[in-house]
Formats: sequence, C-alpha cells, structure tokens
Amino acid sequence: MARHAAEAQTHASKNIAHADDPGYRATQLESFEDFLSRTALSSSQSPAFKVQDAGTPTSPNGNSVSVEHELYKSAEAMDQHQMALTVYTKSLDLLRAALGRR
Repeated sequence: MARHAAEAQTHASKNIAHADDPGYRATQLESFEDFLSRTALSSSQSPAFKVQDAGTPTSPNGNSVSVEHELYKSAEAMDQHQMALTVYTKSLDLLRAALGRR
C-alpha cells in the first residue's frame, strides 16, 4: 500500500508539473483495490502498477490536467501512505509484544 501511495504521489506531481503543457494528457494509477485483485494470484514479486488516462476534460490547448483534482489525489495518496505506515508500525509492535521484547 505504501508503494502504491508513493507511485500515486509521483503521478500527481508529474501531472501538476505538466499543467501548462499544450496537449499533455493527465495520467493516474489504477486503484489499490484493482491492483490487489489483479495481482492476488500473481507469482511476480513486484508487479507493475497500471497507468491509465485520467479521463478529465481537456482545456482549449488540449491539456487535461486539473490542478485541483491533482492536489486532491496527492492528499489522498498522503493519507494512504500514512495508513500503510501505521499498519506496519502496529504490526511490529504486536510482533515485539509476542516475542516479549516490549
């Protein structure tokens, strides 16, 4: 989940960086749930995330980046990353408690 959040943050940043480029099409990652369902039975250690067109409307110069939408996606990715780190930290705490090293 943390890796997915980091990649989503990268895509949001890239889209914002190209917000003024004529003809640039915004991209987004597949959702984490879609990624899990697609890779649940995969034997690959580190499957790639699917990138797709964001599907946002284009401006007159052909650019489809919505800065507001990208900022929202960036904040959502930050929340997802924080949640993944919290789960990881709590799992380590449980493991330490089980081993009696708390």
